[in-house]
Amino acid sequence: MSCIKELKDKILKGYEINRDEAIRLVTAPLKELCESANEIREKLCGNSFDLCTIINGKSGRCSENCKFCAQSIHYKVKIDEYPILCSDKILKEAIYNEKRGILRYSIVTSGRKLSNNEFEKVYESYKLLKEKSEISLCASHGLLSFEQFEKLKEVGVLRYHNNLESSRRYFKEICTTHSYDEKINAIKNAQKAGLEVCSGGIMGMGETMDHRIDMFLELRELGIKSIPINILNPIKGTPFENLEVLKKEEICRIVSICRFIVPSAAIRLAGGRGLMDDKGKDAIKSGANAAISGDMLTTAGISIEEDMKMIKSLNFEVKRI
Repeated sequence: MSCIKELKDKILKGYEINRDEAIRLVTAPLKELCESANEIREKLCGNSFDLCTIINGKSGRCSENCKFCAQSIHYKVKIDEYPILCSDKILKEAIYNEKRGILRYSIVTSGRKLSNNEFEKVYESYKLLKEKSEISLCASHGLLSFEQFEKLKEVGVLRYHNNLESSRRYFKEICTTHSYDEKINAIKNAQKAGLEVCSGGIMGMGETMDHRIDMFLELRELGIKSIPINILNPIKGTPFENLEVLKKEEICRIVSICRFIVPSAAIRLAGGRGLMDDKGKDAIKSGANAAISGDMLTTAGISIEEDMKMIKSLNFEVKRI
């Protein structure tokens, strides 16, 4: 019996694989790995596909030095910069997405965290969204306080997004203006306030597969059930501008290994999916069951209409997971 089949059968009976077992999958036959990961997804998650959209609610002028990001003040990248969007614009976009079948919607803002004044503005936007739409509300506003997380929960936000980005060992190669532990603390505070948490990372920043596995294991330990997998889109003007885009085969292996480590999660194809020639179709067939649709923060994404067509062709049904 192959190690893939042995681990798959154990996972389907409730087993959690360890780090050594996960590392064995790095060199396992790709086709068998992807097929087995998809079987785990089918048996533990069914045919539900969680599709969400985001809006760039505040753009640019970020104090942090994350090397992948066009919005950092540390790098010279030409992007649209603006303060917190007005509530009416945020609502209009939410309703547009909702009418096209999107079930989750998140306001994302640049910066380490929101000022008190900025937080009050997004709070009013969430309040309006809750009153005027049925879409599920998510939020991504950096390293908020526990009290702010409580207020988000009270106003109707269900899920908070805060990516770990990579493993603890590799994080210092990505960012030095805030720490890995600050991210962990924010995630735990959001959970303590009663929010679900969406957290993942960016693949292709020079990290190894070992680093990715360590991040997935950390996410499992934190109880994360929505895991965005972003593929680095090297942006001119950032320190990572000359890195090569990951090949589709490596992306599929990453998705499959993540499914083996966190078998019941919503594994969400996120930024960089448009760099794949099939817009992520093979990655979905490798165990993914969620995606961010529409445009990303500073890069173009894939239209809702295209995604709905692809999801239907793969026999999924759009549902919240």
